[in-house]
Amino acid sequence: MSLEQHPGITLADAGERTLHIGKDRPIRISTGHRLLHHDGKCSRPHGHNYEISVEITGTLSEDGWVVDKGDVTDIIDEWDHRFLLEEGDPLVEAFEASGDGDDVVVLEHPPTAEVMGVLLEDRLLADLPDRVSAVEVSVRETAELCAGDN
Repeated sequence: MSLEQHPGITLADAGERTLHIGKDRPIRISTGHRLLHHDGKCSRPHGHNYEISVEITGTLSEDGWVVDKGDVTDIIDEWDHRFLLEEGDPLVEAFEASGDGDDVVVLEHPPTAEVMGVLLEDRLLADLPDRVSAVEVSVRETAELCAGDN
C-alpha cells in the first residue's frame, strides 16, 4: 500500500529525513583566500574553485521537504567571488582602501576548507527552520583536499 492509501498518515509521521544537496554534482563557488600564519605557499593570496556538498537532516515541512534548496545555495553563494581573510590580515585594510571592502569576508579563524565547513554548518543551522536537526558540510578545495564527511 502506498502512503496515499493511508488517509490517517501525516508528513510528521515520516520522521526525520536527510536531504543531500550537491552529492553527485557539488555546488561550485570561486573564492580567494590566504593563510596568514602559514609558512608555505598558501600564505600568498590565491583562489580555488570550491566544491561544496551538504547533508541536512530534519522533519518534513507541510510542503513536503526538509528545506528549500535555494535557501541553502543562497547562503553558500554569499562567498562566491569573495576573498576570505582572517581577522588582523593587512589585506583587509588594503581591500577597504581600494574600495573593494564589500568583496572581503573577514573570519575569526584561518580560512581553511575545514573552517569553511564548520562556519557553513553553523550558519545553516542558525538560518534554516527549527525542523532541521543536523547539518554536515563537505568543502573540496582541490582534487586532493576535501574537508568533511560527505
